[in-house]
Amino acid sequence: MKLFEYQAKEVFRSEGIDTPDGVLIESCMELEDALKKTGIPCVLKSQILMGGRGKAGLVKLAKTSQEAYGIAKEYFENRYNIKKILVEQAVDIEREVYLSITFDPYEATAIITACAEGGIDIESVAKNSSEKIITQKVDTEKGLMDFQARDMAYNLNFEGDMAKQVAKLIKNLYTVFQKYDAELVEINPIFVTKQNKIIAGDGKLSIDDNSMFRQNRYEKTREYFDSDTEYEASLEGIPYLQFNGDISLMCAGAGLTTTVYDLINYEGGTVANYLEFGGPNYKKAVKAMEICLKSKAKVILIVTFGTIARADVMAQGVVEAIEKLKPGIPVVICIRGTNEEEAIRILEKAGLDPIYDTEKAVRKAVRLAAGGDR
Repeated sequence: MKLFEYQAKEVFRSEGIDTPDGVLIESCMELEDALKKTGIPCVLKSQILMGGRGKAGLVKLAKTSQEAYGIAKEYFENRYNIKKILVEQAVDIEREVYLSITFDPYEATAIITACAEGGIDIESVAKNSSEKIITQKVDTEKGLMDFQARDMAYNLNFEGDMAKQVAKLIKNLYTVFQKYDAELVEINPIFVTKQNKIIAGDGKLSIDDNSMFRQNRYEKTREYFDSDTEYEASLEGIPYLQFNGDISLMCAGAGLTTTVYDLINYEGGTVANYLEFGGPNYKKAVKAMEICLKSKAKVILIVTFGTIARADVMAQGVVEAIEKLKPGIPVVICIRGTNEEEAIRILEKAGLDPIYDTEKAVRKAVRLAAGGDR
């Protein structure tokens, strides 16, 4: 679960990480009171769950009250459906630094990544000047040691009291990472002010969905999703991603799905959405297809390879879904795996045409989406 910036910063402040003074507003009418607290100049930051807000013009500096009102109005009328804006006091910046903590799944450790150059161009730095990126692996059983935090601070070109401040920030951010079961916690940028203060200019915090029973202070409401369909799928516990193509995918397994996605593009087709039909969802065919039909696709392509998720159960579910929902678009079916002989019998008995080869299924779906014959 990704938190909004204002929520991440609330967490940061609770763990001793300084942030700019800020006020969250939900309408232009609230801006006047906000500016009394933050002053001018100020920064208006749209609260949406997307990266690259700065480059997209969704974070702007306002040097006058009139300019602030203009930016706020622009944001609330923006196509991104912005509901909240974080209005923050402008900071007198000397330099910017990047810092993040995530997991290294290969070595089963936490990994801290930092760079003495932060800001909106950090991706370019990582791509073109990777030697500037420093990392520190942390044994999660032992935790982050003081010397590791100090070493990173010195490697970021800080000395004396400033190095102590940065080391403390790194320690506090690691506390957030552990305490909130984070998959990722990031500050980009850290502001180093001309008054020699260290401030979190931005904040990202992504909580592991599997730990939400512990992190139940946060609830997934509609505002966390780009569409009603994604929200509906989330309430069902079904992973769903919305795209803009013609072929709706009901697939079992992320690896298989990635392959199918590539095959569709190779054949000249486009993907409307991805829906995870495997794992704990293989008995949810009716709901899964109902969600897929909301993507306005031209074809539904079902490709699975079930082991624990039995092929015959998925096939029976697909038959029930088609009978109940009566989709007005073609459904291409390639269900393989455990009990697939029974799955084929179930599909053929229902008058459906099971396909045994994934590539053939993809080619048929692409042809149908382009207006070809069944």
